[in-house]
Amino acid sequence: MDLTTKHAGLKAHLYNEQGHLRSFVNVYVNDEDIRYLQKEQTPVQPGDTVSIIPSVAGGVPAADTDVRNVRLKPDPTKTQLDRELPSLTNDEIKRYSRHLIMPEVGMDGQRKLKAAKVLCIGAGGLGSPAAMYLAAAGVGTLGLVDFDVVDFSNLQRQILHGTPDVGRSKLASARDRLSTLNPEITIATHEVALELFEPYDIILDGTDNFPTRYLVNDACVLLRKPNAYGSIFRFEGQASVFATKDGPCYRCLYPEPPPPGLVPSCAEGGVLGVLPGIIGTIQATETIKLIIGVGEPLIGRFLIFDALRMRFRELKLRKDPDCPVCGTHPTVKQLIDYEQFCGVHPAPEPTSVPNIQSNATEISSIELKQRLDRGDTLKIVDVREPNEFQINRIPGSVLIPLGDVPKRYQELDPDEQIVVHCKMGTRSAKAADFLRSVGFKRVLNLRGGVLDWVDKVDPTQPKY
Repeated sequence: MDLTTKHAGLKAHLYNEQGHLRSFVNVYVNDEDIRYLQKEQTPVQPGDTVSIIPSVAGGVPAADTDVRNVRLKPDPTKTQLDRELPSLTNDEIKRYSRHLIMPEVGMDGQRKLKAAKVLCIGAGGLGSPAAMYLAAAGVGTLGLVDFDVVDFSNLQRQILHGTPDVGRSKLASARDRLSTLNPEITIATHEVALELFEPYDIILDGTDNFPTRYLVNDACVLLRKPNAYGSIFRFEGQASVFATKDGPCYRCLYPEPPPPGLVPSCAEGGVLGVLPGIIGTIQATETIKLIIGVGEPLIGRFLIFDALRMRFRELKLRKDPDCPVCGTHPTVKQLIDYEQFCGVHPAPEPTSVPNIQSNATEISSIELKQRLDRGDTLKIVDVREPNEFQINRIPGSVLIPLGDVPKRYQELDPDEQIVVHCKMGTRSAKAADFLRSVGFKRVLNLRGGVLDWVDKVDPTQPKY
């Protein structure tokens, strides 16, 4: 039976309007990608496992990062293997003694670690455990790239930072923590500057948005730098090693990104606090294996972790000969505008207070408060999940989760002025578009969501 017939709603997630499989969703039968089997006609037998693997960013919106004006200085001849291995001091021998007694590591392996240079993109959920274990393991130079400051909402999972660090630069906080953990290593911090890839041997991808993720992938391929990849969302994590000489890259798995807003960020969808600890540690493990040259790295292997079922699965990942970056005839030979590639556009400047008779599609928190105070008749629809509704809410709002809107929109009066909102405005924009598509003429989306309402109207309510 056609699975899209058996499972209602699945077709819209798998196929685009032209009827082709979406490029940011992969389908596996058992551990094989159907692109290398019979594609959509791949038969499914009783007992087979069908896996739908979407691309996951897991983090803040891409507009908060700077992925423009990036320069590369390719010099693939310079690697850690070409450097003279440094000796270990007596203090280092004591510190790394549990490594030194392992025949797979030993003195030579530890000296390779000391000579190595690893760049961690991100000092957040994935970067925290990865950087801490790489520092503890004795990686000689650890580079960190981040632009953000520590927020209370980070502390549930970003173990590099503590409560006293709230409001500080993540780079400053991370430097202090890592220096305390291992004063023997060098820590280099970079706020923007992915052009600094060149001095490093391995790049650890702890990014949280698609433009930066594709930039990191392409830079690694062009510079021939292994990419220790990880991503997280809710209870699920992914890990692999991309951009090695004969292995696939991220674009072999996901040739194109999903449309902006389709994949919820961790800020909207949430993430189990311990999950980045598991995936980030896997990334650190793969990095150490690559440095000392032992074991079987996750090259051509895509590891999926389901925390709810406590299950690891491994899928085969092949190098795509038609990949535009690492394929036989690459078309991407230098870095591009990744925000444009991912369809990310700068946020529009705030407009003046919209008139309800105009074609405005948004309303600000301040104007909503003014209209409520005037006694205007408004129907405020909250499209968040019930557990979010328990945290904070706009007085008088009605809860209809986004997934229920197509089934419950008839509960609303199409002639009534409706204001929809979510946490930050992305989900409610989808709800507003749907309502307009079924004939609602007077629908406004609350710009910035309930968080903007708390900031500007009711700061007594908690934020999350």
